[in-house]
Amino acid sequence: MQSFKTIRARALKRHGGEAGLKAHMVRPKSAAAIRKMSDDRWLALMTRSVFQAGFVWKIIEAKWPGFEEAFDGFDPHHVAFYSGEDMGRLVSDTRIVRNGAKIKATIENARFVTELIREHGSAGAFFAASKPDGFVDLLDILKKRGSRLSGASAQYFLRHAGVDGFLLSPSVVAALAHACVVDKAPGSQKSMRAVQAAFGTWQKESGLSLTEISRTLALSIDG
Repeated sequence: MQSFKTIRARALKRHGGEAGLKAHMVRPKSAAAIRKMSDDRWLALMTRSVFQAGFVWKIIEAKWPGFEEAFDGFDPHHVAFYSGEDMGRLVSDTRIVRNGAKIKATIENARFVTELIREHGSAGAFFAASKPDGFVDLLDILKKRGSRLSGASAQYFLRHAGVDGFLLSPSVVAALAHACVVDKAPGSQKSMRAVQAAFGTWQKESGLSLTEISRTLALSIDG
């Protein structure tokens, strides 16, 4: 497996040195900032990631104020109790993307958020307690307990929330293959554990967050 120093050197070369790399870098939020995020924002981020999956992101962004209105500000306690009548209202609401399966997922994720509130005091407390070396486990929880929160949708949700972790974009997967960690996009628990282990090794070597390492890997291929 390649050292992080080698990967970073390739990213520096592609993006004009330290200043160029720094301009493209993304960093996670602190645990305190994550803990402070209100429960409605967690549901909103889940919903945005679910609706963006397989869709034009710019359309979701343009319609987002309508989403906020249609879903009552994403109050999880309110949305969790939406009825069949509410479903009927939403699938006819032109302010949002009228995808019935994704609307249903939002209601189910509202119930998931209320479960986290009951178990941990708030959704923010749950996500703030997650550890970088358990990122694969966190993804597994989202897949099992959330609705349509698996694969890229879960990873983008966590990245937008500021939770420290990796994003297996095509560029990152290509960099992982170049580093001899995987030979294709990881789909099994075994391959995901191999990715987690590689990121852990690079974190010890560099002292950087998983988010920064993930971004560096992408930049070592992009550009």
